Amino acid sequence: MSDEIKNTQVIEPAQMSDEEFAALIDGTVKPLKEGDLVQGTVVKIERDEVLLDFGYKTEGVIPLRELTIRKNAHINDVIKLGDEIEALVVTTEDREGRLILSKKRAEYERSWKDIEVKFEAGETISGEVIEIVKGGLILDIGLRGFLPASLVDIHRVRDLDEYVGEELEVKIIEMDRARNNVVLSRKVLLEAERAAERSEVLKSITKGMRLKGTVSSIVDFGAFIDLGGIDGLVHISEMSWHHVDHPSDVVKLGEEVEVEVLDVDAERGRISLGIKQTTEDPWHAMVAKYPVGSIFEGKVTKLSQYGAFVELDDDIEGLVHISEMSNKHVIQPSQVCKAGDVVSVKVLDVEPDRRRIALSMKQAANDLGFEVEVAPLPESGAAKPKLRKSDKPEEAEKAEEPAAAEAPAPAESAAEEAPEAEAPNAAPAEPAAAPEPAPEAEAPAAVEPAAEEAPAPAAPAE
Repeated sequence: MSDEIKNTQVIEPAQMSDEEFAALIDGTVKPLKEGDLVQGTVVKIERDEVLLDFGYKTEGVIPLRELTIRKNAHINDVIKLGDEIEALVVTTEDREGRLILSKKRAEYERSWKDIEVKFEAGETISGEVIEIVKGGLILDIGLRGFLPASLVDIHRVRDLDEYVGEELEVKIIEMDRARNNVVLSRKVLLEAERAAERSEVLKSITKGMRLKGTVSSIVDFGAFIDLGGIDGLVHISEMSWHHVDHPSDVVKLGEEVEVEVLDVDAERGRISLGIKQTTEDPWHAMVAKYPVGSIFEGKVTKLSQYGAFVELDDDIEGLVHISEMSNKHVIQPSQVCKAGDVVSVKVLDVEPDRRRIALSMKQAANDLGFEVEVAPLPESGAAKPKLRKSDKPEEAEKAEEPAAAEAPAPAESAAEEAPEAEAPNAAPAEPAAAPEPAPEAEAPAAVEPAAEEAPAPAAPAE
């Protein structure tokens, strides 16, 4: 009798058919459905696909297009034999009866969840630039993230090729699961860093400091200078002691310049700079030749309502106020001189800080012993309107009173009774009765309006 004890629950393959054995295996394997994630080992790499063993009754196939989000990638650069990877079930059976898996979709599902968490928390992520597309860059962040060209840097980037292969830190600014769209921004991080730098730099900069910086941009109204983390503006009027047509005549892009801080606005984050303040004002040296009380000849450059500007030397110009043009009353500067005239002037005052010189023509004339002539104002050429009774000056009214007294009373009555429309008809009726013209000659010109109201022939009615 044999001592071997047999396990009655062990089933020998020979005891069942192939169909029964396959059904037994299917009963022990968990069924798969599309969208499931599986973990397996790469057991074979072919030219355009990979076989993955994940403990299923058949190996899964990962086509090359489902391995990575990178286009034109070589299969050996993406995966190695024996790699443990995660894949997503695309279809349990294709037209050829194969189980199709996707490595990139599995990464996408897991990455989307991670990115969504970081997006909600406002955190940053890093990714390699893998492709240039129209309008920007594509970053590998576990899925394809789009970085618009306008958000790559603070300033406009003309050549995106230099970023390919670079690892960039970015912030997620938009997510759309329905469109599988993730928009990134590097500019927002750079601006935040720049703001922190600006804040530190602003704290260390005070008015009157002299600094060195680099010309970062040139505009029509001035130039921006990079002071190392913050830009300051040099207005065109603060570039040179002489007239400047355009800022590019003084500075060039990328040039290092010395500037003086004119003003710091911490609240608005603005710094006003000057270049000309780093050099001595040539005006101060030139104006020293014109001490107060001295007399010089100069050329009138222009006239204004309040006086005349006289040029003493190149870039040295003073003002003769209208009250200092002549001892006589001057209503308009053009009564005394015109642009281009050479005149004698006396220096009354010099204000170096304001670059101003006060001059006097009348005091120069007094010292030199002549009188500055004042021409009469030109007449307008238009006939002066005759005064109405309500507009007559007091002198005219006084002068009119004796004339009215000399006129006979009946004449005044006739003038008042005769309306203006009927006066011409009365004129030829009494030509012979006209008296001597003495009263009319003695009456001043201001009486003429009264004659208009009553015509001359009707006035002497006696």
